[in-house]
Order: sequence, then C-alpha cells, then structure tokens
Amino acid sequence: MILQSPVYLIVIGASAGGMGALTRLVSQLPASLPAAVLIVQHLAPTSSGPHLVGRLQKATRLVCALATDGQALEAGHLYLAPPDRHLLVQSGQMLVTKGPRENNFRPAVDALFRSAAAYHGAAVVGVVLTGLLHDGTAGLDQIKRAGGRAVVQDPLEAEFSSMPESALNNVAVDYVAPLAEMGALLTRLVHETPPPAAGSVPEDIRLEAAIAERVVGNTEEVAQLGRPVPFTCPGCGGSLWQLNEGNVVRFRCHTGHAFTLGTLLDDSRQGLEETLWVALRMMEERKNLLRTLAAQPGTSAGTSNSQFERIAELKNHVNRLREFLLNGLDRPLSSLEPEK
Repeated sequence: MILQSPVYLIVIGASAGGMGALTRLVSQLPASLPAAVLIVQHLAPTSSGPHLVGRLQKATRLVCALATDGQALEAGHLYLAPPDRHLLVQSGQMLVTKGPRENNFRPAVDALFRSAAAYHGAAVVGVVLTGLLHDGTAGLDQIKRAGGRAVVQDPLEAEFSSMPESALNNVAVDYVAPLAEMGALLTRLVHETPPPAAGSVPEDIRLEAAIAERVVGNTEEVAQLGRPVPFTCPGCGGSLWQLNEGNVVRFRCHTGHAFTLGTLLDDSRQGLEETLWVALRMMEERKNLLRTLAAQPGTSAGTSNSQFERIAELKNHVNRLREFLLNGLDRPLSSLEPEK
C-alpha cells in the first residue's frame, strides 16, 4: 500500500469533557480527508489508550490508532496520544516521549501544538476544545506565529469553558465554532492550498521543539529563549526562565517543565495552601504539648500560668489561620485581625 502523506495536520487538544466532544467532531470528518489528525486528550496515567481509540473509531470513518514512536503520518488517519506520554511530530512522523510535564500534563496539548508549528508551519490547523485551565493556549499562539490557523470551540457550548476562553483571551483565533459546524469548517480548511507563511518558522519555536524532542534541555538553550526570574519550578524545584516571544506569558526550567502564568499561579496557590495546613497542624501539636506540660505534677503556678498564656496565644493564631484557609487564600490575613 502506498503511503499517502498528509497535506495538512489537524492538531486537537481537549481536557475535561473532551471524549464526548471529540467523538462528535470526528464523526463529521470524511475518510478522504487530506490531513492527519493528531489528538491530545488529557488522561490519567492508568487510562486505557486502546479503549479510547476504539471509542473514537466507532464514531468516525478515519483510521484510528494509538500513536507510536517513529510512526509515519498518513492522510485520513487519526492518532491519539497514549496515556502518560507526550505526542510530538517531526517532518512526516511522530515522536512519543515521556518528557517533563507541561502545564502539569503529560500528554500536553502545548507540546503537540508547538512541534506541529515547528515542522509544518502554515500547514497546521490547531483546535482547542472543552477543558479546564490553560493548556493549549501557548501552543495555539505558536501555531499562529508559524503561519497556521487557530480554531476554538464556542465556549458557550463547551462542557468546560476554561480552555476555549483562555485561547480566545490570549490568541488571535481565526474561527470560533460550535461542534456541529466544526467538522465542515476543518474539512474546508484542509482542502485549501496551505497559505504561504509570512516568513520562516520563528527560531524560538524550533529551539523549544528541539528541547522537547531530546526530553531534557540545558541552561544555555533555555537562556536563549528567555530571561531568569526569581521563581521556582513546581515540578523540580529548579530555576525558571520567562520566555521572551509570543503573546502568552510562559515560564520554562532547563529540565523541560513549562508553565503558563495562569498555571504557575494555580501551582503557587496550591503549594501555599499545603504549607499552611502543615503549619496549622504543627501549631495544634505545640498547643497540645504545652497543655500537657502545664498539667504535669510538680509544675509551679508561675510556670503553669506562663504555659496557659502561650496556649491562648497559639489558639488565637490557630483560629485565624484556620479561618484564612477555609475562606480562601485570596483573602488577606490582615482582614482576619481581631477587632480592637
């Protein structure tokens, strides 16, 4: 059988609510599609890739498969990223790697979109569907910068609107469409002659894609992409660089973890909350130890009174911290000061 190389790549990212949206979308695509369709659906590491491929195959006339490393891309075929693996593309073939997480996901939408932009430029259509948080936004911006087109599901109909809204708020999206119209739109786009790119693919996109292919980069390479900032990588504890290019504020460490500003904010909030719960537990334990000490036989009245004063002070701190945690970390501690 002669391999039919795709004219276009359609790269699709989805998260929460994604499988339902994906089955509706791919059911509209013809078997004669002159494009390869590559999908990242956020999955638990223990998910069954073959089961999900089977679900997609029942809905579409495209040939569906779980992506494998080194596999050639074919028109009229659909490839799903395996659980706990990034799906990347090079010139005409796929790479499946267990590289560092991006936006806390593996597979990550941004990783697929960026590699498609790096190697296929204007012949890429990026699609962001339903999902939570921000994955896909930076990658869609890179597709646009490389000359490709950006399509986003109408957030008003998305089961979870965060991913479409993030893309719309940060990227010059070409088309916003409901799922019922998206299949016809994509079919029309990939039957057009790929538009000539305004120039070559930006070098920062190529470099970042190359770092992801090798799984781990180095400080010299990341320094070419941005400037160091006084933030710590939530994934490995290393230093972060803020990347210079594109419309989306992003950060990357030299081991390969990458974050949008929104994801980094969410991670810092979670880390702060965990730290404060630990502090609350330690205060409670110290309060109980002081109470035990004050009740020991032979403890002088002065010492006992001193311990009870410390217990009362700790109890006040514990109550303030507990209220702060229960009412949200966005509320300043100053607002919990007792009235005088």
